Amino acid sequence: MVKEHHVRVYKSEENLAREDQLAHKIAVVAADPVEVTDEVTDMVINRVIDNASVAIASLTRGPIVAARAQALSHGPSTGGNGAKVFGIGERVSPEWAAWANGVAVRELDYHDTFLAADYSHPGDNIPPILAVGQHVGSSGKDLVRAIATGYEIQVNLVKAICLHKHKIDHVAHLGPSAAAGIGTLLGLDVETIFQSVGQALHTTTATRQSRKGEISTWKAHAPAFAGKMAVEAVDRSMRGQTSPVPIYEGEDGVIAWLLDGPDASYRVPLPEAGEPKRAILDTYTKEHSAEYQAQAWIDLARRLHAGHPEATEPANVKSVLIRTSHHTHYVIGSGANDPQKYSPTASRETLDHSIPYIFTVALQDGTWHHVHSYSPDRAGRPDTVELWHKVSTEEDPEWTRRYHSLDIAEKAFGGSVEITLTDGTAITDEIAVADAHPLGARPFAREQYVNKFRTLAAGLVEDEEIERFLAAAERLPELAAGELDQLNITAAPGVIDFAAAPKGLF
Repeated sequence: MVKEHHVRVYKSEENLAREDQLAHKIAVVAADPVEVTDEVTDMVINRVIDNASVAIASLTRGPIVAARAQALSHGPSTGGNGAKVFGIGERVSPEWAAWANGVAVRELDYHDTFLAADYSHPGDNIPPILAVGQHVGSSGKDLVRAIATGYEIQVNLVKAICLHKHKIDHVAHLGPSAAAGIGTLLGLDVETIFQSVGQALHTTTATRQSRKGEISTWKAHAPAFAGKMAVEAVDRSMRGQTSPVPIYEGEDGVIAWLLDGPDASYRVPLPEAGEPKRAILDTYTKEHSAEYQAQAWIDLARRLHAGHPEATEPANVKSVLIRTSHHTHYVIGSGANDPQKYSPTASRETLDHSIPYIFTVALQDGTWHHVHSYSPDRAGRPDTVELWHKVSTEEDPEWTRRYHSLDIAEKAFGGSVEITLTDGTAITDEIAVADAHPLGARPFAREQYVNKFRTLAAGLVEDEEIERFLAAAERLPELAAGELDQLNITAAPGVIDFAAAPKGLF
């Protein structure tokens, strides 16, 4: 059974025993040799395919071009064979492969998600774990076990400890989870994983300004940085270097000064010894390239496009009011008080965190595209700007309650909308979860993951390479030691222009 662990701040003189520290309990879970269930293994394969889909689709975008150029300046280190940079066959040092591949996976905001007390994209665990696995010659079975650990730790931290309330970026849960996953991959002892988790947390706490106002390209780099730090933390810990303790509970630690303060109290769920790691099954991926809270709203807007075409014309619409959860309203809605969310010249990173923009475009177009829906021409269309500026959001306590519900049957990420037309007619509708959600109208299964990959890889990867990758991914548990390179993908000739890489320091 999952056990809840009470976590609070301790004064130095209380001398909290190592085995009672959260980082140590995480390490114990990571070191547990429990087998992975078939159901979890299948979902790990789905997410490996999902990550590859969105990484391929972003290979020519600026942040990836820059991160890849940085990585290619750091050849394989002496401790292994190196790891492959996504889209090409070049090997680099594993921490730099984690960096470049992590940016590629995160750039389009198009992979899996888990939302509870905090927010996360657990698929961000895969690039650093896979990079280390390629470097040391791990097997597919090793990788599956490690990814299951990464998801388990991140999901359970997200369930228990809220970061965003204190404006700390959610990657502070990713550093520890990736370090734990790498510990599982390498079969490290509890003490080494404990030190790795502490170092990874210590080096990955940062503010949420990266997701506020005019959102920059750093949004894609932040989780890649956390993955890179996790790889480096494991390396240091394997060399006998130690971390600040207690990193979570100390009176000058993360909880006391960055989170809920000296009176903090959390209940962190973790599986007990011998209990399978199943948290990946609580996560969900995206059908659309946009912040997760936007997924259901795109689906609802598409439905309204078909049923109420009159609502797509700004001349017919007086106002559009979206009632939703606290998070959706204050982070990606009008409650954020970010004028950039209404600006037709805003960055793509900003627009994919703007419910007013996303709902408007999906309502008018009846569809959503990871490139076209964010193009400057699309964002600047006069009729879109006019309708967009009539959209506002407000918090609805009931949708907030459902957002935070621990009951998967009622947990919701949507809300209700009221479109008031100029003739006084009111169009109302609501949606609880995205169509692709496990409880949605069209839940994602293997077929949908594969189709997403084929769709995003079309024109960027040759057909033979597409089929080779999918065959390798679907037999992931059977890949022998040293065969994880098969999970890399090579772009079609001419897709990547190495001469276009920006120059930097390295």
